Amino acid sequence: MNLQLLYFARLRETFGLGGERLQLDEGATVADLLLALRARGGVWAAELAPERAWRVAVDQEVAGPETALREGAEVAVFPPVTGG
Repeated sequence: MNLQLLYFARLRETFGLGGERLQLDEGATVADLLLALRARGGVWAAELAPERAWRVAVDQEVAGPETALREGAEVAVFPPVTGG
């Protein structure tokens, strides 16, 4: 399945891109997506490490690792938002 990924704030800066298209196997979850991104190594593995602060939203709804992905889903990866 094809996904549209979006990266925000420090992740956009660190990865050097605001978004990309990515293909994963049918039945993939957010956890599978994160494993695929971490497998790129380098800054991808460091920034998306489980102990780092970031969130995932699928089609503009906050999602957990077990969330199933669907063809054409928009997946945003971003640091937690703080207010002031």
